[in-house]
Amino acid sequence: MTSHDGTAATVIKVGEGTHSYSVTVGRGLDSTILTAIPESVLRVLIVHQEPVAGRARALAKALESDGRKAFTVEIPDAEQAKGVETLSELWRILGTQDFTRSDLLIGVGGGAATDLAGFAAATWLRGIDVIHVPTTVAGMVDAAVGGKTGINTAEGKNLVGAFHTPLAVIADLEALDGLPGHDVSAGLAEVAKAGFIADERILEIIEADPRRVLDTRASEFAEIMTRAIRLKADVVSEDLTEKGRREILNYGHTLAHAIERHEQYTWRHGDAVAVGMVFAAELAHRAGYLSSDVLSRHRSVLTSLDLPTYYRKGQFAELREAMARDKKARGATLRFVILEDTEKPVRLEGPSEDLLEECYDAISA
Repeated sequence: MTSHDGTAATVIKVGEGTHSYSVTVGRGLDSTILTAIPESVLRVLIVHQEPVAGRARALAKALESDGRKAFTVEIPDAEQAKGVETLSELWRILGTQDFTRSDLLIGVGGGAATDLAGFAAATWLRGIDVIHVPTTVAGMVDAAVGGKTGINTAEGKNLVGAFHTPLAVIADLEALDGLPGHDVSAGLAEVAKAGFIADERILEIIEADPRRVLDTRASEFAEIMTRAIRLKADVVSEDLTEKGRREILNYGHTLAHAIERHEQYTWRHGDAVAVGMVFAAELAHRAGYLSSDVLSRHRSVLTSLDLPTYYRKGQFAELREAMARDKKARGATLRFVILEDTEKPVRLEGPSEDLLEECYDAISA
């Protein structure tokens, strides 16, 4: 498969059997979206955020030209979209427009758009198809791949959701060319995470030339994006419902989700994950698992990507309460993904409160 500029697109298979699908990574992939839609589909609901409204309208026009009925609905940006009220509006549209099990949704935008569209698809008529068209870095390497869907509640992030594999994921790198630099940096936190837990080559590429990595048109950027997507595809293919190895993808996320909730979702997810990874590295180091060199490498790699590695002092009590609601927790026991070394993730259960506070002090500024 080739992109419209003649370069080869990469097709990465995820899963086996009825839960299998492909992630296509390349540039200029608009036609790939249309070919991914089965001929039996008569109605398509495109769920999108305001920054990609033009892309959604163009897609709807192409679908109408192809003889289908296409509807668009704009949702709020970022995590503000992932609420019951927005989900209810999607259900209303699906009902009033007579969507059946042979129809589908398309999520266009960041991770919030694909999470929400996926959950609406999972719950409408107990499951209809969805195609994800992520238009952010984190959406491509994380949210859109793996079949996790969900919404937020006042009690925490993604506590209500379902596993619902998409029909296809189209990761068009051209969609990233106009993103603000901070949004690119924030998304690359998830790419760096992939490097720390399983693919050190990603870290080496970042360390060789961070500025090239931050350029969405550079070959280095395309390589680390593709490597991160392939890693996630491999992990979720082995463990669709997070009962085993998939948990390593939560590296840094225990504290990150607590920070996001504490900041009322005004922090970018990747910024929170960057701080969360440094916290996890401090935890691993102080618990005797991780060397000081790898701990230092966390700070140097993330700083080179313009990501934060510290959080405010005096917030531990509130964050500790939020961490208790983490999905990896079992009863009152906190469970963390930590590293023994680069590419060697393990699980740490029930660290002492003193150790947690000590690690928090080490990342406070």
